[in-house]
Amino acid sequence: MPAKILIIDDEELIAKVLSIRLEAAGYQTETALDGDEGLEKVKSFSPDLAIIDIGLPKIDGNTICEVIKSSEKTKKIKVIMLTGRKMVADLEKAFGSGADAYVQKPYEWERLLEKIKKLGF
Repeated sequence: MPAKILIIDDEELIAKVLSIRLEAAGYQTETALDGDEGLEKVKSFSPDLAIIDIGLPKIDGNTICEVIKSSEKTKKIKVIMLTGRKMVADLEKAFGSGADAYVQKPYEWERLLEKIKKLGF
């Protein structure tokens, strides 16, 4: 069974392109365009990996990551923060919230895929 990847990004084009690329690489995907929808899909889709933008409407990506990592039911979900933020403080906050990896936008597809594979998928 393919790994399930949830993409949470408020930029619909990025979410759609990433979903198409991941499905072409053999993964099963779902997308969410804001933090509320993202948390709902964490519950309903039960992903193996979540790729989350930090700057989301309603609930930011770091908070989503903290919620995922603090629950017994979801703490094993791996999290990659995919964001345009480039400050060291943003990186530190992402890892402090429990992120397993951090990739800056604009991202290189091969590099992102390599991070996904390093996390075991």
